[in-house]
Amino acid sequence: SSQNLSAEFAEAARQLKKETPRIQFGRIDVTHQHDLRKEFNIQAFPTVKLFVNGSREDPIDCKGVRKASTFIIWVKRRTGPSTVLINSTDQAEALIKADDLAVIGFFRELHNDSVEVFRETAREVPEMPFGMTASEDVCANYGIQRNSLVVFKKGKPVHNEELEDGRQNKLGLTRLIKTFTLDLVTEYNIETSVKIFDVPVENHILLFTPTNSEAFMEIYENYQSAAAEFRGKILFVLVDTDEARNGRIFEYFRIRDIDVPAVRILNLTSDAKYKMPADEVTVENLKEFCQSYLNGKAKQHLPSEEIPQDWDKMPVKVLVGKNFNSIIF
Repeated sequence: SSQNLSAEFAEAARQLKKETPRIQFGRIDVTHQHDLRKEFNIQAFPTVKLFVNGSREDPIDCKGVRKASTFIIWVKRRTGPSTVLINSTDQAEALIKADDLAVIGFFRELHNDSVEVFRETAREVPEMPFGMTASEDVCANYGIQRNSLVVFKKGKPVHNEELEDGRQNKLGLTRLIKTFTLDLVTEYNIETSVKIFDVPVENHILLFTPTNSEAFMEIYENYQSAAAEFRGKILFVLVDTDEARNGRIFEYFRIRDIDVPAVRILNLTSDAKYKMPADEVTVENLKEFCQSYLNGKAKQHLPSEEIPQDWDKMPVKVLVGKNFNSIIF
């Protein structure tokens, strides 16, 4: 809530005042400051912006940060080095073991475009520690080819992304890395819904199915296999249709009991919905659906009521989505 975030912001300010007194903190109630609200285009509350070098032009937005500890890291990475320089295997191990998740960039040399993109990505992801190394020993110890980004989860490497100059961008890497704060497939519920929307991936695929059905395990394994292939591009969500509290999400997608298992893709930016053309939830069908969506070839799904039996009995005809095109055009 807004109050909680304000309290976390105040706590971060208190701690950073001791460590970095040159960073000033302020709070503005924009209900009485209409000019400032307009100038900085404040639409959601609370909004946190960082002004750098005394300039009011282009302040940096702080999004999705909810805890004082994470906020402190975010500010420090914006005002100082964003990654730790690793020179030994011991240093690398310490970083990997300090947290559930850690990211290390293994580079041939520390001055190229990929390194800059890596540093920028570290500024965007304060939830986990970032390190970088050009040490041959460290690379050899992990058996990693240089110019790679590796995500470690609970001490083990779980993802290796080759970094080619100019091919990756900060947004793509940020999306990919933030997905590791969630499971490969995330079950939708009250607790996870906040996390799901904090990860900056605008394409969500949802599998609607009862989790206690006989076919569930097979369907779920197929869904996980597809999820591994589209990590960072599409967020895979599971919705249990036996859970009464998920009723609103069924209504939103117009899912009925007889439709399940059902698969839909939602684009958060446009609010467009897409229905998987195939009925069976196989790895092949899921991959084909996801790929056609990413290629811009999937057909938007516009849910419609059934055509009423007496739609054409009166002078004014009753139109629904299913008969609209054929009657009007």
